Parts: sequence; structure tokens; C-alpha cells
Amino acid sequence: MLDHAPAPLDASTLHALATVLAPLGPLDRAELLTGGMFATTYRATLADGTRVVVKTAPTATDRLLRYEHDLLRTEALVYGLAANRPDLLMPRVLLTDLSRSVLPSDVLVVTHLDGTPLADLGEVDDATSQRAHHELGAFMARLHTVRGDRFGYPNDATGLHAATWPDAFGAMAGALLDDAEAWGAEVPAARVRTALARHAAALAEVRDPALVHTDLWPGNLFVEPATGALIGVIDTERAVWGDPLLEFAGADQMGLGPVPDALLEGYASAGGSLALGTPSGDARLWLYRMYMSLVLTVEIGPRGYTGDWLVGHRAKAWANLHAALDALG
Repeated sequence: MLDHAPAPLDASTLHALATVLAPLGPLDRAELLTGGMFATTYRATLADGTRVVVKTAPTATDRLLRYEHDLLRTEALVYGLAANRPDLLMPRVLLTDLSRSVLPSDVLVVTHLDGTPLADLGEVDDATSQRAHHELGAFMARLHTVRGDRFGYPNDATGLHAATWPDAFGAMAGALLDDAEAWGAEVPAARVRTALARHAAALAEVRDPALVHTDLWPGNLFVEPATGALIGVIDTERAVWGDPLLEFAGADQMGLGPVPDALLEGYASAGGSLALGTPSGDARLWLYRMYMSLVLTVEIGPRGYTGDWLVGHRAKAWANLHAALDALG
């Protein structure tokens, strides 16, 4: 599923993985996959040659943002919803271990996807880029036909759900503001609350909870390298029941420009319709860009980010947050 350079595993980790995977068969070998910034992921090969992906949640739960608690259970839920929808291109759940008795966190084991992460292709030609955007838009529209019975994060552990979208989204944003205060992250909390109140009517126009992935960046999209054809989608742990427009902010979390035409054309080709271009729809997109910028800003502390890249990353997230708030009036 992921194709980054493997790292050697210690004997205790290999033993734990073998114990978890025993219902599927004996473990032959396993390797740590790098590239993620939240969960820990392994590629395991069973004795019969079957490759599977094993994902474990962070064990330092005191360093999680509120919405991040028990996220692997959300990922398993979404893969389960997609199990009878091959058009949703997701791995199948092979087993879960939520006992936290073998490994110190929830464990999710899924099928190994073919293809290459779009992020790993580097620069691609225009035709490949256009196809990837078009097929991603079509995928989004198909995903958004999956409907829930309430809004917000699916996992009860977060408490971030409600009967209406304004209430759920307000709780989601409010939790981030609380996290910001707890971690000493400087954010314009009063402006965020004002924007939510000012545009509550626009949020209230969303009446049907659609399944929104919220993290469809190129690292989570598996494509056929030669053509850009989308053949797999992973990492659904941050999925939300909410407004389909949230997907477009999640897919380009550092972007503020127009949604690419090929993405919108793909969405329409699969029967999807959006409120972009209307005052309400445009306001909601800016609210979701505000939300994503808050996530990127607040998570810096608990994730313990370091490196030369951090200064630019923090500045960009901060600038985007204020640009969204300016657009919201």
C-alpha cells in the first residue's frame, strides 16, 4: 500500500505483529513504512506470500487533539461501509484488535493496495494531472452518496457530533480552539467564533450528512503510474459526516485558490452537484479552509514538529487562517 524505504524491526515488535496476524496465517516478514505523520504502519508478508498492511494508533494519547481519539476505529468503520462498494477503491478490513493487549493501541489490518501514491510520482505531465484530478472528483461524488444519520466525527469518543451541521461543525471548531489553548497555540479564537456565528445560516443549508474523507491529498491516492488512473484510496481515519464541500478544503489544505476545473468536472461526471458559486457555498468553503488551517496550526505542538521546514509551514498555515477569516468578513 505504501512504498517507502523499510526500516528494520526489533524482535518484540515482530513478535507482537505475528501474534496479531496469527488468525490470518504465520508471519514471514514485516517492515515499517514511513511517510505518515500520525499512525504507525507496517507492511507484513505472510508465509503464503500474502501482503497486508498493519496500522496502529499513537500510544501517547495525552498528545492527541480531541478529534484524534480512537481514529483507527473510524478508519475501520469507513472501510466497512465501502466493503460492498468497489467503486470506492478502498482496502478491505481483514481484522481489528481493539483490546490493546498485544500492542498498546488499536490495530487495524487491511488488504495491500496496488499502485503508487500520487505524491510519489513527482512532477507529472498535464494529461496525467488532469486525469488524476478528474478521477478524484468522480471518486468524491461517489463517496458522498454514502449518508449517515448524524453530523460530525463518527467516533463517539470525540463527542464531536450533533443532529445539525452548524452544531456539529461548531463543536469541531470549538474543540480545536480548546486544544489551541491547552497547547499554547496562538490562534484568533474570537474571530473564528464570530465567523461561525455570522455564517450559521449557510451551514444550516447542509441537511444530509454525507461521508467526507477530509484528507484526499496525493499521499492517500494510489494511481496507475503510467496514466494517472485512480485505483486506490486510503487513510479514512479523519472522515466526517458532513458537507461535501469540506472535501475540497481537505484535499488541498494549504490552498486558497479556485477548485481545479478538472476536479469539478469529474465530480459532475459522477452525478454530484455542489453549491460553489453561490454566496452560501462559497462562505462554507472558506469556513472549511479556516478549519483546516486551524488544524495545521494547532497540531504543531502536540505532534512535536521540528525541522527547518516548520517556520515556513507555520507561517503559511497562519496566513491561510487569516485569509479565510478576512474572506468571511
